[in-house]
Amino acid sequence: MSRPLPVAGRRPVPARELLAVSADGSRIHIEVHGQEGAPAVVLSHGWTCNTHFWDAQTRDLAVDHRVIAYDQRGHGTSPAAARDGYSTDALADDLEAVLAATLAPGEKAVLAGHSMGGMTIMSASRRPELREHAAAVLLCSTGSSRLLAESLVVPMRAGAVRTRLTRAILGARAPLGPVTPMSRRILKYGTMGAGSAPDRVDTCARIVHACPRIPRVAWGHVLADLDLDAGVRELRVPTAVIAGTEDRLTPPVHARALAAALPDCLGLTELTGMGHMTPVEAPEVVTAKIRELVTTYLPVLPERDTTDVEGKEEVA
Repeated sequence: MSRPLPVAGRRPVPARELLAVSADGSRIHIEVHGQEGAPAVVLSHGWTCNTHFWDAQTRDLAVDHRVIAYDQRGHGTSPAAARDGYSTDALADDLEAVLAATLAPGEKAVLAGHSMGGMTIMSASRRPELREHAAAVLLCSTGSSRLLAESLVVPMRAGAVRTRLTRAILGARAPLGPVTPMSRRILKYGTMGAGSAPDRVDTCARIVHACPRIPRVAWGHVLADLDLDAGVRELRVPTAVIAGTEDRLTPPVHARALAAALPDCLGLTELTGMGHMTPVEAPEVVTAKIRELVTTYLPVLPERDTTDVEGKEEVA
């Protein structure tokens, strides 16, 4: 599978790349940035995105953190799964595999998830690897259920017709094709705030259009029927929530519901004028929140021997 098209800005160069093997044998591409022994941050991207969605955070944090970013199955350079390989359990399996492959036993990290990446963390909330390794969590522009009913992508009154149209959009099989001025306008309307800078719109458009059709459609069906409310109640680590006030895909009603249901919520930050792509639209805010969580919840540890961790990884 080829790399996505270039996007705006200086591309972070990983210190190493490797593959984790998930429960069903799926191979998950991982990039590790920064220095071994530095505080660890794990970044989980959303639907139709890839590791480059986190470039702004990676550039900043890798100076003094170990940044672990991975491609969800079927995205970026992680191969597509078998037909039955798309589910919230698969998301949790893949995250467990990434944590096991990159962190030493008992080592803690701050986990940040955007959109489907946040849903990944919710889905994994009961998993042993997450409970072992998560010191704190940041959920960006995400929700746990009722995605179709609450979506504002279709500009009409809530009800059965709007829900059906939204389901059709999530499961649309048409290829996205090349990035054009029209496709940028459509993506901006659906996923970003009205004031989003053109270069950031272009970055998101190129990332989204690089997502292969089959995984995009398969994950769209999973999101359409999402119900992770129980997983939210089991996410028993300090968790901060960020949402854009103009998010049409996961409107702030989702973030408020998360904040109310999380056992240890650190608060909700609503970003005025921002849409769904908050790590790209408001990179400084998202990065600062991750840094805050690291400072508060990750102890400073002596440099460790990574031989055992690297021994169980498959280098890409």
